[in-house]
Amino acid sequence: MTVYLVGAGPGDPGLLTRRGAEVLGSASVVVYDRLAAPVLLDLAPGNAERIDVGKAPGRSAMTQAEICALLVERGLDGGEVVRLKGG
Repeated sequence: MTVYLVGAGPGDPGLLTRRGAEVLGSASVVVYDRLAAPVLLDLAPGNAERIDVGKAPGRSAMTQAEICALLVERGLDGGEVVRLKGG
């Protein structure tokens, strides 16, 4: 199981680390929140599953425990999972 935690920074995609871009480029699953710049999702392969777990006004979000369980579940499937955290 491989799960990477990648900080998306304060909103400027140019601040993403090289390593962050590298793991996004090989991800099979990207779990992201609404504060991550949308252009960063384009770094993932076209067939990568993208899962929005961010909170937004008027929309219920996953709890942290549910997000952790999701990361473990997708990681056990054998792919490379990236948790892209903005803000």
